[in-house]
Amino acid sequence: MDLTPIPSQTVGPYFRIGLTDPRSVQQIAPPGVKGERVKLVCTVLDAEGQPMNDAMIEIWQANADGKYNHPDDKQDKPVDPAFLGFGRQATNEDGACTFETIKPGRVPGPKGVPQAPHLIVSVFARGLLRRLPTRIYFEGDPANDQDPILALVPKERRATLMAQPATGQARTWQFTVRFGGEHETVFFDV
Repeated sequence: MDLTPIPSQTVGPYFRIGLTDPRSVQQIAPPGVKGERVKLVCTVLDAEGQPMNDAMIEIWQANADGKYNHPDDKQDKPVDPAFLGFGRQATNEDGACTFETIKPGRVPGPKGVPQAPHLIVSVFARGLLRRLPTRIYFEGDPANDQDPILALVPKERRATLMAQPATGQARTWQFTVRFGGEHETVFFDV
């Protein structure tokens, strides 16, 4: 008998039970929070392109002024107490989850160079013992060309970090996390 865990057993259902349903945070920016309101639909696909219905997405982001709701952010910018800056959702049977938020402002990057509006993402899924960190940028944002972190990614791979406007749905953006294949998402070693 072989007792070696298979990928779907290494994490088990525990993070879904303990971290998502009772502790889900879909609304990162409640109504009334300053900024351009957006709905973000994230989809997680496995290496074969099939939806993963047992993944979890966590998002951290700055507010519309480019300040994180965290004591380590020492910028002299306003904090909106209603803005959480954090979201967590499990994927559904289609491998998708949705967040209600705002488009973040620009935050300082290496050497103080402003980064393009982005969300910091952690992906948890079967077979992973550690989170996979990535980012979501907004396709077509003019600041993308000057972003110092995005510049570290080979040009041909940058599209894997871009949320796309949803066809026929105002203020809705779609982002797909791919665990393999031709358009595998860029993950960061942090």
